Amino acid sequence: MISDFTAGPGGVMTDEVGVVTGDLTLRSEYASGQVTLHVQYKDAAEWYALTGGRAALRDAGDVTAVHQIVLGILNRPEG
Repeated sequence: MISDFTAGPGGVMTDEVGVVTGDLTLRSEYASGQVTLHVQYKDAAEWYALTGGRAALRDAGDVTAVHQIVLGILNRPEG
């Protein structure tokens, strides 16, 4: 699942490059019983692991709910 959003003040922390800010894209993936979250600068090629963005899930169908919750937390276009 993939969605665009605008990071709030302070940006979003990633494992690889630290904080990223501005217009970003969130990608949520399910594999081997886990959801993994990645972000990228909108329309960029590189993806970065969202710090703390991995969790066990019992059902692959729950990825949609996790994605929507995380998107709601991260999307802060008004600050």
